[in-house]
Parts: sequence; C-alpha cells; structure tokens
Amino acid sequence: MSDPNAALGAVLEGVTTGGAPRVPGVVAMVTDREGTVFEGAAGVRSLADDQPMTLDTVFAIFSTTKAITGTTVLQCVEEGLLDLDAPAREYVPELGDIQVIEGFDGQGAPVLRAPKRDITTRMLLLHTAGFGYEFFDEVYNRLGVEHGQPSVTTASKAALTTPLLFDPGEKWQYGTNIDWAGQVVESIRGRRLGEVMAERVFGPLGMHDTSFTLTGSMADRLAAIHQREADGRLTPLDLVLSQDPEVHMGGHGLYSTVGDYLKFLRMWLNDGDAPGGRVLRADTVQAAACNGLDGQEVTMLPGVIPALSNDAEFFPGQRKSWAYTFMVNEEDAPTGRPAGSLGWAGLANSFYWIDRSTGIAGYWATQILPFADPVSFGAYLDFETAAYRHRVVGAPV
Repeated sequence: MSDPNAALGAVLEGVTTGGAPRVPGVVAMVTDREGTVFEGAAGVRSLADDQPMTLDTVFAIFSTTKAITGTTVLQCVEEGLLDLDAPAREYVPELGDIQVIEGFDGQGAPVLRAPKRDITTRMLLLHTAGFGYEFFDEVYNRLGVEHGQPSVTTASKAALTTPLLFDPGEKWQYGTNIDWAGQVVESIRGRRLGEVMAERVFGPLGMHDTSFTLTGSMADRLAAIHQREADGRLTPLDLVLSQDPEVHMGGHGLYSTVGDYLKFLRMWLNDGDAPGGRVLRADTVQAAACNGLDGQEVTMLPGVIPALSNDAEFFPGQRKSWAYTFMVNEEDAPTGRPAGSLGWAGLANSFYWIDRSTGIAGYWATQILPFADPVSFGAYLDFETAAYRHRVVGAPV
C-alpha cells in the first residue's frame, strides 16, 4: 500500500508549484473519529510577500460558517427554546415584514407582495425560505446595482432585509437564510451570535482560533484573499471582512484555522461528543445529518457576478439534497465519498466533507475569488479522492 501522507502531500505540492494556473497556498487536513490523520500546508499566505503557508494559518471561511450557526440553532431546539415550525417572526419580528418580489415594473421599481405563508426556522436551515445571494441570483444582483441593496459582505442588517424570490417553502435556493437563523439564535439567547458560539461550540471543542473578529495573533497569521484574473494570474487583495460588524453573519462571517475546523467536523463524526463536553445529542446529530428537503433537490449555483463566483456544482448529474445545514450527496460520489455524506464550501474556495459512515472528514482551505476556481476545486477533489484511494480512513461504524 502506498504512503497516504505522501499521496495527499503531493496534491498540495502539485497545486502550489510550477507555472500558472496554480493556487498561492493551501492548508488541508483529514480526521477520523479519534484525531487528525493527515495535515499539510504548501505555498504561501500571500503572493505579495511570499510568507510561507503554515498549519496554523487563519482563513476567512465564508459559508463553512453556516454549519456552526446551524449547530447553535439545534442546541436551542434541544433545550425546548425553539420550535422549528413556528413562524420565525415570533423570534425575529423583522421577518414578518419581508415581502416577495415578483419582478420589476416599467420604471425598474421592484414589484412586491405579501408571502402566502410564514417563514419558519426550519425553512431557514434548509434554504427554502426564499432568500438568495446577489452573486448567485440576477434579481438580487439587480437590486444591488440599480437600487443600492447592500452586499452581505457589509455585515449590516440592511444587507439582510431583501425580498423573497418565491413563497416560503416552495423550493431550495441558496442564500442568506442562515444569517437570519443566526438572528433567531441571538433573539433566543439574548447575546450576540459569536458569544453563543464561543460558549456553546468553540469552548467544548477547544476551538481557540475561530471568531467573527480577528485577535492580534489571528491577524498575524491571516492568509490574503487573491483574485483569479481572466488570464489565470493571481492578484492579492486587501480584503478583510468587517471587524466591527453590525450583524454577526451566521452565513459567512467567521475566521478560523483548518485545525480548529477539523475539531468541529470530528464532533459530527462522533455523534455530537467533544473533549470539553457534549455539543449536541446523538439523536440530534443523526436527525440533522439526513435530507430535510421534501421532494426538492440542491441545484447548480449560477455565477452572476464573475468576479465573485463561477457557475458552481458538486458532482454534476448526481442528486444532492440538504440537511441541517449541509449538502447531502444522495449517490456515491466519484471521489469515493459514499452516498449520505455531508459537505459544503466557502466563497474563497474552501471545501469540506463529513463521511459519518466510514468515519472520515476533511477540510481544504485556499483564499481565491471567484468561487469554484477550477484549479483549487479540482485539486480539492483530487485530495478527497486520494484520501479514499490510499485508505486514509477510520474504522467503519
């Protein structure tokens, strides 16, 4: 049997060396139920200064924030503080004011109407409430360009108060749903989302380098986000998410290290158990890891702002659903990931998967825009494939 560490390390080295296209730097790790079984770093944090990428490098993790927010929602459910099927306006009254957009009139003004039913927190977790993202939806993009709708990257309440694209519950569409779910948690707990996470998730898991606001040490280890130009070149950007956010954006706002995030993934492999105490009950984890959509499926994400995202889809041609709050691949994936596994990604091309049946999970972190960068995404799939091919796996359940 070949050396798994060498095989996985070769993927990292291969994608950070040689001529363009490549990635500036990457950190990637794999865990089983007991602990980390592979960790590697290659390349540099920024092409501006060639500072080496290290295992403790800090990344803007964007939408891989979502699963952590979802965990805080499920904790509220466990404690009897939240009814997932109650109108979410009972917890966040502003949600009762959100209308559905039916298009634009002859003068370009939005045409709005009341929704046919209430948004529930379950819909928010499943991305069926009707919210979108400006970089994946033409209507939201038009609201931003023509009507000054703030981007979600502003971390403002105004950025969240967008109309629904359809009546709640009608279909799956990826958007700001989990940001609103974070607001539900804040209402219930009476504290900011980051404080709730620190006490109820990061503390028990020993995640000391994960926060909405960078500490001095985290800032010193921060990787730069790079822009992939049309010719394949990479340009370092001076882009840092708001360090005094009006809203702790539960959909995308966290910074973390790969090692920290692996502790979170390992908790999901271990039915909610963690070294510092149980984060979720085992029955909650088992229920949350299943498809929650009723006859709906996860669809391709169209990149409508080319600087931010390409068209994006995991495993085209295969059925995907959504759980609380992960994508579920309903068929065995070509990487070796079995059907029923969980996974998702972050806008700057970070990716993870959780295979609870085999007992393996992994996280791949780069900092590149636009999303679904072919070089980083392709290398991530090679990394995941190598993890299975070379049997970097835990013992089956």
